[in-house]
Amino acid sequence: MKRSSKISPPASARLFSDSHPAAPPAGVHIANIDGASRGNPGPASYAVVLRDPGGKIILELGKNIGRETNNVAEYYALLAALDYATSHGIHALRIRSDSELLVRQMQGRYKVKSADLKPLHERASKLARQLEYFAIEHVPRESNREADGLANVALDQAGVPKFESRNPNPGNRSDASDQGDPKSALRVSQPSPSGPGASSIHIRARFVKGALVPAEPLHLREGSEVTLELTILPKK
Repeated sequence: MKRSSKISPPASARLFSDSHPAAPPAGVHIANIDGASRGNPGPASYAVVLRDPGGKIILELGKNIGRETNNVAEYYALLAALDYATSHGIHALRIRSDSELLVRQMQGRYKVKSADLKPLHERASKLARQLEYFAIEHVPRESNREADGLANVALDQAGVPKFESRNPNPGNRSDASDQGDPKSALRVSQPSPSGPGASSIHIRARFVKGALVPAEPLHLREGSEVTLELTILPKK
C-alpha cells in the first residue's frame, strides 16, 4: 500500500484554515492594527482602524497601555479589534498587521515562546474562533500608515519623547525570541549643535577585544562620520 506523503498541519495551524471558509464571504470587515513601544520595552500604545465592507471607517482607536514591548502592544491591538467585532455583531473579520511575528503566530507558523505573549495569543485565538470567518495577513508598514499614525499620536499626546525608527527592512520582522520587534529602535534622535542636519544618537555599547560593540543595530549610511562621547558605566 502506498503511503501518502501529505503531512497534516498542527492544530494551531488549522485554526484559520480548516475551521473557516477558504473563500471570504460577503460582508467582511477589515481592521488595520498596530502597536508601538518607544524603548521596547517602554511607553507603549496600540491602534485599530476598522472599516465596514463598503470601506467606511467605523472605528478609530488609539490607546496607551503603559510600559510594554512592541509585541505585547501588537497583541493588544489585535484583541481590541476582536473584542469590538464579537461585541458588535461582526461575523467576518480580516486583520491586517505589519508585525510578521504576530501574524505568523496567529497562523500557527511560529511558536509562541514568550510568557508575556502566550496568554494574549490564547485569548486572541479564542475570540477568533467565535467569528464565522477570520483571516489575518501581513502587510508592509507603508500600507499600515493610518494605524501606525494613531498609535504614535496616542504616545505623543501622553508626552512620550519620539524615538527614531530606521529599520532598513520593515517587512522582515520575524523575531523568533518573542522579545523586541525591530520596528521600534532603541535610540533617541534630537537636535545637535554640531551643524545643520546633524543629530544625536544615544546607544549602549560594550568594549570587546579593543572595539566598541553596539548593543543594538546601528542603521547609519555608509561613510557616516560620528563623534563619540563616552560614559563609562561600572562593571556589573
